[in-house]
Amino acid sequence: MPGAAVQPSLLIDAYSRNRARTRALFDLVSHAAYYSRPIDLRHPIVFYEGHLPAFSFNTLVKRALGGASIDARLERLFARGIDPPDADSAGSNPTAIHGEQWPSRDEVQQFAAEADRRVQDALMSANLNRPGDPLLDQSEAVFAILEHEAMHQETLLYMWHRLPFDQKRRPGGYRPRVEGPVPTQEWIDIPPGRATLGVDRDALRFGWDNERPGHTEDVAAYSIQRHDVTNAEYLEFVRAGGPVPLFWERAGDGRSSEGLHWRGMFDLIPLPMAWPVYVTQEQATAYANWRGWRLPTEAEFQRAAYGTTDGRERIHPWGDTDPLPSHGVFDFTSWDPEPAGSHPMGRSAWGIDDLVGNGWQWTSTVFAPFPGFRPMPSYPEYSADFFDGEHYVVKGASPATARELLRPTFRNWFRAHYPYVYATFRCAR
Repeated sequence: MPGAAVQPSLLIDAYSRNRARTRALFDLVSHAAYYSRPIDLRHPIVFYEGHLPAFSFNTLVKRALGGASIDARLERLFARGIDPPDADSAGSNPTAIHGEQWPSRDEVQQFAAEADRRVQDALMSANLNRPGDPLLDQSEAVFAILEHEAMHQETLLYMWHRLPFDQKRRPGGYRPRVEGPVPTQEWIDIPPGRATLGVDRDALRFGWDNERPGHTEDVAAYSIQRHDVTNAEYLEFVRAGGPVPLFWERAGDGRSSEGLHWRGMFDLIPLPMAWPVYVTQEQATAYANWRGWRLPTEAEFQRAAYGTTDGRERIHPWGDTDPLPSHGVFDFTSWDPEPAGSHPMGRSAWGIDDLVGNGWQWTSTVFAPFPGFRPMPSYPEYSADFFDGEHYVVKGASPATARELLRPTFRNWFRAHYPYVYATFRCAR
């Protein structure tokens, strides 16, 4: 039940699993890359090894429980990331922040170890479910730190993806799944109906403030593509003069498939025609306009993914059973996408593939609060700072989206020109 306390052992297990996965991700990166900034719009890698434990410690131990500080300077230094509109706004010196040098890796890891110890002590022994407490009502701060780290694990991989291949350690035995035909694109007609967006606070153990409160929207009849737009389909647009995605690297003029490669996590791969194309929202919109179509709205995505012919809504596109690898490419089961339509067990009630998994889904909806929005006390700036008209809603999940985030109300968002996210799209009309 949403209001019931969670056993401390389950919370510690969840926190420990998060931290173990984060450490495994950092183990992929060579020491030479530690102070590098593979994405100009983000801090250097060093920041994130400190940020994840610092956020958990600051949010739960210091703010929610009033615990003592470990190192006030490092707690401030690692408090919050950045989301600048362009590289010039992000600053140019990866070795310093606000004129202050980044600490050594030993210092970062010692701070992280102590933060972990204090967070785990709190999870084991503190009263973490306090009705009426701004930060601990329904254990809000606890679930905030758990999901914060799970989300950051994906954004870490966006940075890892841009590192030179010789600065990453390829996992033994990994081979991208490129085999499979390009699926035949189809249009699926969705009749008029209602879509539920968001959720009321008492109906879900935890949700971010932008997911609340719940409401329904009437959705007119529309058609949506069964499959994500593939590299093969998008290549037609490129040949007609459309922009080349960041995930493609080309030799020569790039106007034919020869010489075009996909920049995978660990290799350049001859362009896999059946994979979903990863693009910016601007590129997705341009492609849709070129075809004479458009991107779906958030409500249209919601109805396509979770709606049914009898009006009932599902927890997942495939039904109400827990997510499994057979349902889609998510929860770190692959370092790269897989051929579109290759997980038929994950189809929605309408027969639409890959709505959750294999790439986030761009929508045409500007990220904005639902009616009745209230910032969450444990992380008040989480959503509110991005209601600026410059970010767009993405739904679904990518290969690197943790299974804990695969709920129908979860919303992600990025700037329209941000090219690093594992996001694809499908068209509507």
